[in-house]
Amino acid sequence: MNHTYDSYKADMLARGFDEVISRDWPAGAELDTHVHDFGLEAVVSAGEMWLTVGDTTRHLQPGDTFALNAGVPHAERYGAAGATYWVARRHPA
Repeated sequence: MNHTYDSYKADMLARGFDEVISRDWPAGAELDTHVHDFGLEAVVSAGEMWLTVGDTTRHLQPGDTFALNAGVPHAERYGAAGATYWVARRHPA
């Protein structure tokens, strides 16, 4: 990745996201299909994860990005070392 968390956060806030956080997930964690009431863009900063939306599963590693609109059903699974991603959220007004 070509930037730090602080530069990522500043960039995403400047793009209109209202919350930017770093999420750490433990090894082997799994989240069954769920939805969020916010849209998001994220970048994996460590570890690996699998993101499933519909019939498509993406294997994400450091530097990979993903985005989800509010209300999109998805599931998450994290690798043997867990994962960390930086996520920018846009909550409804």
